[in-house]
Amino acid sequence: MRLTLSVTTTAGEIPWSEVLAPGRSLVYDVLGRQAADLGARLHDGGWGPHRMVPFGYSAPVFPRAPRKRGRYTAGGPGTIEIGSPLPEVLEPLARGLAGRELLDWGGVALRVTGLKAVEPPSFDSGRAVFRTATPLLMKGSGRDDSGERVTRQDWLLPGDPGWPEYVQRNLERKAETLGLKPDVQLEAVDRVGPKRSFSVGKGMKPGCTVEVTLSGEPELLAALWSWGLGQGNSAGFGWIAA
Repeated sequence: MRLTLSVTTTAGEIPWSEVLAPGRSLVYDVLGRQAADLGARLHDGGWGPHRMVPFGYSAPVFPRAPRKRGRYTAGGPGTIEIGSPLPEVLEPLARGLAGRELLDWGGVALRVTGLKAVEPPSFDSGRAVFRTATPLLMKGSGRDDSGERVTRQDWLLPGDPGWPEYVQRNLERKAETLGLKPDVQLEAVDRVGPKRSFSVGKGMKPGCTVEVTLSGEPELLAALWSWGLGQGNSAGFGWIAA
């Protein structure tokens, strides 16, 4: 499930360094007030056997803001989406966000004008075409042919050797995290956007928006729709466009 926050702002743009980064702090702030033990558990150790963090979110989107080259423009009405496949995560977020009138998104004031819950599609066919609104992030092993680790910044992009296999394994790990059978398959990469890098935490992290076709159990596809694709979903990467 997802929460859609309706917001409005008089700001004309959001600095690129603050497009994604504030969402993670917002989620943990709300959880800290509404479900402190859960928030601490997710922050410190993740969830399930792979210690993953099962939530994701979008960047603020302002459809009426005029586009300007090299800038992330804002202005007027917009939306922010936050999702999780776990009700125990989303319910306290809904309670906490329902009482918010103003959000500080990296120094940009966003006035909250509405909040609604959105159920995932049914995916009864066992197939889904997902298009990410934010770059899909994927890191390789960082090891050379001898097995020695040579870097911890082995970011992979679509077309790089091993990228499909790492994405596939990430899908399976998410299923295992949720206690579901890892019966899911990356069927096709239908579209790849330009490389983009965002600053979240330490350093810049590169990725591309993608459109992919997946097959799997409807329950798992719905969970992925609520969570995101690839790594770094709790930092805003790999958010799936509704």
